[in-house]
Amino acid sequence: MTERLAVYAGSFDPVTFGHVDLMDRAVALFDKVIIAIGVHPTRKPLFTLEERLGLLREVSKHLPNVTIASFDSLLINFCQSVGARAIVRGLRVVTDFEYELQIAHANADLCPEIDTIFLPSRTEHGFVSASLIREIASHGGDVSRYAPKVVCEALKTKYT
Repeated sequence: MTERLAVYAGSFDPVTFGHVDLMDRAVALFDKVIIAIGVHPTRKPLFTLEERLGLLREVSKHLPNVTIASFDSLLINFCQSVGARAIVRGLRVVTDFEYELQIAHANADLCPEIDTIFLPSRTEHGFVSASLIREIASHGGDVSRYAPKVVCEALKTKYT
């Protein structure tokens, strides 16, 4: 039997409870999940790649079938290089769907043997984004209901 391998990719700047929820759900669907940080040369993340990798390792340590990685190519090319059969993407709102569907179609055109699986966010995470968390934290606000403790601590360090 072939191992069912999926990739859940994002910038994870920072990791939110919504991200963790999607990780938890993805590992229930696949034998192995690679959580991968996409590195984009034009983006200026708050956390360095090394910091984000460390935070992801910390918040996913309860998931034995998860590997943390990064890539600086097209996601579909990364998926091919690791032998993934699926890409997991989270959807919060309708605008997410429109954008993600366009990307899924392009990926399917480039590599039809890799499917995109959409998982809707849980209701309590539907409005939470990494940019919202950064904005609240930058003003000294409490983000503990939106992000794991280790992430909250890292945000306090960044903004003090």
